[in-house]
Amino acid sequence: MKDLKIAIIGAGNIGKSIANGLIETKYIAAKDLYLTRRNEALLAEFKNKGVNVGSNNREAVKNSRVIILAVEPQQIDSVLEEIKNDLKTGHHIIISVATAVSIKQIQKMIDKNVPIIRSMPNTAIAIGESMTCLSSLNGDAGMDVAKDLFEKLGTTLIISEDQMTPATALAACGVAFFLRAIRAASQGGIEIGFHSRDALLMAAQTAKGAASLLLQHSDHPEGEIDKVTTPRGCTIAGLNKMEHAGFSSALIQGIVTSAEKAEGLYRKDE
Repeated sequence: MKDLKIAIIGAGNIGKSIANGLIETKYIAAKDLYLTRRNEALLAEFKNKGVNVGSNNREAVKNSRVIILAVEPQQIDSVLEEIKNDLKTGHHIIISVATAVSIKQIQKMIDKNVPIIRSMPNTAIAIGESMTCLSSLNGDAGMDVAKDLFEKLGTTLIISEDQMTPATALAACGVAFFLRAIRAASQGGIEIGFHSRDALLMAAQTAKGAASLLLQHSDHPEGEIDKVTTPRGCTIAGLNKMEHAGFSSALIQGIVTSAEKAEGLYRKDE
């Protein structure tokens, strides 16, 4: 978007992933991107790319239009208190990545009529492959900006705000769940005779191919599974062994547990 300047407040892992995605996709020039964190030395790689880095949140806000809050939930109160006087109605748009912090809570803290979008991307945003969920209260004009930004960095889905915490478990935490599944598959590959590097390549590419089948065909997983399984075959034997060991149940329980944990990361009266 022409002349758009973006500040990422709290450039930790997810903040840096967003920044890398914005730069790699050429969505924004490095000179129009501002990153802040307490220890700015950890942003040296971005400084070398021409990105504005520092620890002064207020300065970053004053020089930007879109403010991405990528701080931990327990830090958001102090950050909003720090920058609220620099936010301008009709100019700034806030995009919050803070887990479990509601739009109403942010509105109450800043006490200004500024569009607020909640977003939940995942770390694949660094390579333009994020699954990002977005929500707002009143279809704010800021949603168009947020959707355009995150569409350049993967796939977006607009959901109701009460679904944002579950989205954290499924789409954000989910990256780790699927990576652990790929690691397990590669370890199985090693046990049946492949070198670790080859086993990991085979497992990762197979997982990528499986996901691509679902996305391109809009099919249910079982439809694709049926194409691989044959009577008395090796695939169904392996699937049944995994199910007897609790594979699906463990994954479901992990997602539910993560959602419950995410719900409690930030507690404050509306």
